[in-house]
Amino acid sequence: MSEFPDAASRPDSASTPGGTGPENAADRSTDTGSKDRRGTRSIGGRRLAPESLMMTWGYRPELSEGALKSPIFQTSTFVFNSAEEGKAFFEVAYGLREKAADETLGLIYSRLNNPDLEILEDRLAVWDDAEDAAVFESGMGAIATTAFTFLRPGMSLVFSEPVYGGTQYLFTNILPEFGIRTHSFRASDGKAGMEVAVEAAAAEGPIGLIHLETPANPTNHLVDIRHAAELARRHSTEEHRVRVAVDNTFLGPVFQNPLGLGADLVIYSLTKYVGGHSDVIAGACLGSAELIGQVKGSRTFFGSMAGPWTGWLLMRSLETLKLRMTRQSESATEIADWLLEHPKVTRVYYPGHLEEGDPDWEVYRAQCTAPGGMVSFDVDGGEAEAFRVLNALKLVKLAVSLGGTESLAQHPATMTHSDIPPEEQVEMGILPSMVRLSVGVEDPEDLKADLAQALERV
Repeated sequence: MSEFPDAASRPDSASTPGGTGPENAADRSTDTGSKDRRGTRSIGGRRLAPESLMMTWGYRPELSEGALKSPIFQTSTFVFNSAEEGKAFFEVAYGLREKAADETLGLIYSRLNNPDLEILEDRLAVWDDAEDAAVFESGMGAIATTAFTFLRPGMSLVFSEPVYGGTQYLFTNILPEFGIRTHSFRASDGKAGMEVAVEAAAAEGPIGLIHLETPANPTNHLVDIRHAAELARRHSTEEHRVRVAVDNTFLGPVFQNPLGLGADLVIYSLTKYVGGHSDVIAGACLGSAELIGQVKGSRTFFGSMAGPWTGWLLMRSLETLKLRMTRQSESATEIADWLLEHPKVTRVYYPGHLEEGDPDWEVYRAQCTAPGGMVSFDVDGGEAEAFRVLNALKLVKLAVSLGGTESLAQHPATMTHSDIPPEEQVEMGILPSMVRLSVGVEDPEDLKADLAQALERV
């Protein structure tokens, strides 16, 4: 029986507990321009696109009985060839010594590393052109582990608002209990608002992290990633580096690349567009090998890693990521345009409607390649009218979450963002009349028909 996918299938991650198996020397390639131990990345001088690499990258069928798709490695632990090998793996995994130049790590224990998880991390890293990725069992697992990796008592966190409700609660209610100061700014206040928050935080002590969610959830306001990176550099010293993390869940790696815009880390709720089928909970953090090594170190001891079944489901979903997100963005544009003309709708929040002169116009042009599949709109009235619309929907399902193949609608003020005080919701632009719509892959004409009959109730 053949070995499980090893170092010939995945990158050497020796600086972290998420290592790889014994190297198969026969799988080394001398054609470094087209192939590494994870597979072929270019053909005939052409660099393969991410959507092509999602089918093969990081996995070698010959090491798993020729199976076209990676098996599910449903195991808690892995067998060592010798006690000496086990000792060597642990020495490097736990930082007891530096890895030798010609040394690779083996699989140890699924809390540290698992083939499904490592192949998935390889493929996620391709989309964001990241050196490494760490996958978690939830988006909040990714956000919380990242926060506790780079924040310490006496440091400050600066973050944009609004953000996902769970993130908001972590930042404003839990982190302060650990002596971490938090400063926020409204996404709608642009660069000036960001600068005020950063300067206020710097006046109190070192800034550990600047966290952005852009487009903002649920208002779709944009936050300038390049400007945040510039502010982080301005307040960094040789002894202390201010990091910038971006929650890129709304636009995903298909329509926005925060690392290419100067961010240090990019975070996802993989539950949403990457998973794409509303059947898996997961999260991820991507960045340089150095920073993700630190995140993976925290993940090992927090136990917040994803399991093999989660990894396998997400590998399945990555194969159609661009297809799904492209269709969803195209349909969302059509529906947003239609809503803009509807007499029962007073405002539509959609990046695709930005025009020259709008505060977010230049930011959109600089950092987004498409407006995405999320549309928020205000109905003519308040909470009661919004509820009438939501209760009347037939094809669109009334549920939280987003990014799935099916269209979903919900009421941010009383659902996903209900832990934010009402007066603060209004300041952030989350009104009682707002409905958030995640556009799926259904026929857009059918979605418009459903929205039309629901809006008649207003």
